[in-house]
Amino acid sequence: MPRMKAGSETARQLRLLSDALDSGRLGPVRRLVNTLAPAEIGNLLESLPPGKREVVWGLVDAEDDGEVLVHVGDEVRESLLADMDPDEIIAAVEDLDIDDLADLVEDLPDTVIDEVLKSMDRENRERLEQVLSYPEDSAGRLMNPDVVTVRADVNVDVVLRYLRLRGELPDHTDHLFVVSRRHQYLGRVSLASLVTHEDTTPINRLIDDEQPAIDVGDGAQEVARQFTDHDWISAPVVDDNNILLGRITIDDVVDIIREQAEHQALGAAGLDEDEDMFSPVWRAMRRRLIWLTINLGTAFLAASVVGRFEDTIEKLVALAVLMPIVAGMGGNAGTQVLALMVRGLALGQVGASNARVLLWKELRVAGLIGITLGVVLGLIVWAWFGDPQLSLVIATALTINLLSAATAGVLIPLTLKRLGFDPALASSIFLTTVTDVMGFFTFLGLATIFLLS
Repeated sequence: MPRMKAGSETARQLRLLSDALDSGRLGPVRRLVNTLAPAEIGNLLESLPPGKREVVWGLVDAEDDGEVLVHVGDEVRESLLADMDPDEIIAAVEDLDIDDLADLVEDLPDTVIDEVLKSMDRENRERLEQVLSYPEDSAGRLMNPDVVTVRADVNVDVVLRYLRLRGELPDHTDHLFVVSRRHQYLGRVSLASLVTHEDTTPINRLIDDEQPAIDVGDGAQEVARQFTDHDWISAPVVDDNNILLGRITIDDVVDIIREQAEHQALGAAGLDEDEDMFSPVWRAMRRRLIWLTINLGTAFLAASVVGRFEDTIEKLVALAVLMPIVAGMGGNAGTQVLALMVRGLALGQVGASNARVLLWKELRVAGLIGITLGVVLGLIVWAWFGDPQLSLVIATALTINLLSAATAGVLIPLTLKRLGFDPALASSIFLTTVTDVMGFFTFLGLATIFLLS
C-alpha cells in the first residue's frame, strides 16, 4: 500500500507539472518543483519527455542540482549534464558527500573533473581518490570517509566537548566509532549512551563491540544483506588490517535495494535499469534488438521441433489447437521458479550447498501441479474433442513439461552465475527455449506414438 501511495503521488505531481507546463506558466512549475526533495525531483525528471525535462531542470534551485543528479539514471544524468556549463557543474557537485561525488565524477567531462579536484582541499581530494580506487558496487565505493571517531581512553565529557567544537555531524550519525591509536576499529558508542551517562563515564565502558565491520571489498548485495539482517542505520568499513576507512549509511543501502529490484525486473526482459524511458528511438531500438534477435534464434529452434511433426499435425488438427497450452503452461511455471531463484541468488540464499535440495523440492511441486492440472486439462480436452487418448497425451505432456520447467528454472540461473553471467539478464530467454522445445516435443512426440501409430 505505501508503494501504491507513492506511485499515486508521483502521478499526481506529474499531472500538475504537465498541466502547468502546457499552460506556459513557469511560476507554478518552479514553486511545485522546489517544494520537492531532490529524489522526488529526480523521479519527476525521469518521467518527463526531453523537451519538458529541459525546462523543469532549468527551474530547479541551483543548490539542489548536485543531489538531483545523484538520484537519476545514467542516461538522464548525461542529458542533464549536457545542458550545464562547466561552472554550473562545479557549483552543483562541490558540496556533495564524497560517496555521492564518487557516483557522479566519472560521468563528468574531463575538464570539469580537473576543476572539481582543484576546488577541493587536499584531505577531501585524497578521500575521493581513495573511494574511486575501489571497484564499482563494492563497499569501498559506497562508503563515505567522513566519520566521527573517538578513543577508548577518554570519558564522556571529553567526547561531548569535541562534538560541540565540531558544530555538526554527518547525516545519519547514530553512533561514533571507537578506534585505537593505529586507527583500528574497536567498536561503537551510540549517541544515546553519551547523553544518558555521567560526564565522568569512561568510553571503554560504553563500547558496543558486537557490531561486525563491513569489509571494504564486500559487494553491494552483501552490504544490503547485512544492513537488512541487523537493522543498521550506519556501519563501519574496514580494510584487511581492521583499519577504519569510512562508513556506509542506510540511505545508500535503500538505493542499492531499489537498484537491485529494478535490475531484476528489467534485466529479465533484457533491459538496463539506467536506460532513459524517453531515450532516442534509435538508441532504444539497438539495445532491445540484441536480445530480441537472440530470442528470435531460440524461437526458430522451437519451430524446428514443430516442423519435425508436420505430418502428425496435418493428420490431427486438434494438436495445433492444443500444443500452445503445453508450452505456455511450462513457460509460466518455469518463470515462477526462475523468479525465486534469481531472488535467492541476489540475497545469497542459494548456492551449491542447497541447490540439490531446492531442485528436488521444485520437482515435487511441479509433479503435483502437473498431475492436478493434467487431470483438469485432460477432462476439458475429453469433453471438447471426445478423445480419451488425446486427453491422456496432453495431460502427460503437461506434467513432463512442468518438470522440465522446474529443472530449467533452478539450473539455468545457477549455471549462468557459475559462468560469471548475470542470472537476471539472460535466464528468461533460455528458460523459454527449454519450455517451448520440451512442450512441443513431448506433446507432439507422444501424439505421434499413441494417436497415429
